[in-house]
Amino acid sequence: MSHPVPNASLGRLHREAGWTLRQFAQAVNRLGTERGTPLRYREPSVHQWLAGGLPMPPVRPLVIEALARRLGRPVAAVEAGFPPIPGEAGSQPNTVEGLIDLGRQDMDPSRRGVLGVGLFSVALAVPDWPDVAGRMEAAQSGEARRIGMTDVDTVMAMTERLSELDDDFGGRHARPMAAAFLVNTVGPYLRADAAEAVRAKMMAAASFLCYVTGWMAMDEGRNGLAQRYYVKGLELAGAAGDHSTYCHILRGMSVHAADLGHGGAAVRFADAAAAAAPASGPRMRAFLTGQQAHAHAMNGEKEQALRLLRETEVAMDKATSQAPTFGGYSPATVALHTAEVQHELGDTPGSIRSLQTHFHLRDSSDRRRSGLRFNAKLAERQLTVGHLEAACSSWGRVLDDYPLVHSGRVDAHIREMYRLIQPHLRNAHARSLHERARTVTPSVRNA
Repeated sequence: MSHPVPNASLGRLHREAGWTLRQFAQAVNRLGTERGTPLRYREPSVHQWLAGGLPMPPVRPLVIEALARRLGRPVAAVEAGFPPIPGEAGSQPNTVEGLIDLGRQDMDPSRRGVLGVGLFSVALAVPDWPDVAGRMEAAQSGEARRIGMTDVDTVMAMTERLSELDDDFGGRHARPMAAAFLVNTVGPYLRADAAEAVRAKMMAAASFLCYVTGWMAMDEGRNGLAQRYYVKGLELAGAAGDHSTYCHILRGMSVHAADLGHGGAAVRFADAAAAAAPASGPRMRAFLTGQQAHAHAMNGEKEQALRLLRETEVAMDKATSQAPTFGGYSPATVALHTAEVQHELGDTPGSIRSLQTHFHLRDSSDRRRSGLRFNAKLAERQLTVGHLEAACSSWGRVLDDYPLVHSGRVDAHIREMYRLIQPHLRNAHARSLHERARTVTPSVRNA
């Protein structure tokens, strides 16, 4: 009977990571929990992998992602001594076909659970601007239909409506609508005959729709799926020559990474967005540098974060028009980024004051879901400094609108509220909040 040959490739990565067997197993188990499939691996399992035994197919991506996160770089399956993962390299369909396939899977209720288990990849390889600018596979299907600017306007208007629904009510219900629109309307448009200028505009509109759909997936906690939509958006933006949307998507990817606590990835995406940005006005510069400041603060780079925050404030002061724009940036957002930088650098009282300033500056262009999320952050930080009554008041504002919003990220804040308020139930304000929450959020409480 033959014995497995030790996996020298995995052994090299294990040594580079500097992990004990127990730490390796724990890293894989954490990713299992993140994916929604808890695992209980221990040292003997890792020893077996190093000795040449293959992890089960669903576990291999977790092992690879754990190593990538530890090493801060992409790790391919073959580099770890595993069989190639389908679609990992060189086998992706062209941009349009890949987008339609992704949207079709997302529309299918039987597939949504499978798509949802995708992991957020900290070492995701994203296409650089020179790699995608002006590149587009021949996608015409030979159909007789020819599209024009009215069709482009339809996609842009529908994207704006979908984004508004997402902002006000959360992504859980809006995303299937977005996926269906991608497959049934936008896909055929991208295949149709068109003048060169119209084709570029359509690809740019489709790119932003991919971004919005990815944002909805992120809100639902479908992190790997969100990244797949983002990459399709980057490819379409490059093909359209749309620098602005390309940078917008990269910035959104940085926000996503920051929300999940991955400072290194947040910095990489935010810096890439700023580096790729064309000459732009002060509002766009503030939009990019504000997120850079947050990312660098999360990564422990205090001087860099404070410098970028000052640049953001200066750029915002120079912005002449205060009119809200789709995906725009405002003084309220600067206050929010200031709060995030302060929080990451350990200045919780300052972060509380800046969040209060954010709410003072918010206007009708700011959406319901963000108000819930930022009030929850305010409450968490108020409790950290011992202001229990103020925290209960902030959480109360979250409960006011909670029944209207179906958002995985808001649900996560509610679960955190239950955890944080539990030790304080002898206090009348805390007890009142808890009783009200049990009525308003029964599904989250019992999850």
